[in-house]
Amino acid sequence: MAFVIGEPCIDVMDRSCMEECPVDCIYEGNRMLYIHPVECIDCGACQDACPMEAIVPDRRMPDTWAPFRDAARGVFTDQGLGGGASAVGTVRDPEVVVAWVRDA
Repeated sequence: MAFVIGEPCIDVMDRSCMEECPVDCIYEGNRMLYIHPVECIDCGACQDACPMEAIVPDRRMPDTWAPFRDAARGVFTDQGLGGGASAVGTVRDPEVVVAWVRDA
């Protein structure tokens, strides 16, 4: 997995990253976006485009973001997704995202 989208994306989903992604590997859930770990070509365009700083390289990901990395992997393995986000539509958010409560 090249990049991880973390907690700052929940309920914001600016989608600038999706517009910049040259390979259509960023999928949209109901509460946040997910980068397909196999389709991503590690170009970094998504990270540069994100105004929320919600995207980081996996190798520099804070430990607190591990549940989001694992959730993104699960989105694609559990739902059997692939082939480009624009062909799929909205994906099911994993339980960790569904249950996430933002700090006030």
